Amino acid sequence: MTEQEDKKKIVNRLKTIKGHIQGIENMIEADKGCDEILIQIAAVKQSIHKVGLAVMESHASQCLIDTDNMDKEKLEEMIKMIFNYSK
Repeated sequence: MTEQEDKKKIVNRLKTIKGHIQGIENMIEADKGCDEILIQIAAVKQSIHKVGLAVMESHASQCLIDTDNMDKEKLEEMIKMIFNYSK
């Protein structure tokens, strides 16, 4: 997959998340049940997590895998980023 395709997929996911957040706002304004709201919040959290994974996958693919010389420093930075994201 190309960098442009990756970017488009990530932006589309973010737009979907934006819509979900607006839906949660509407649910709160409409006094929907706490359980319904929390289900939607959990869905948004999962979606955000998937976007983070997509960004990391794209970064790894473009900066490390496609590089002829795998630089030890770049690899260490990638590992650090993955650990920081997974906290």
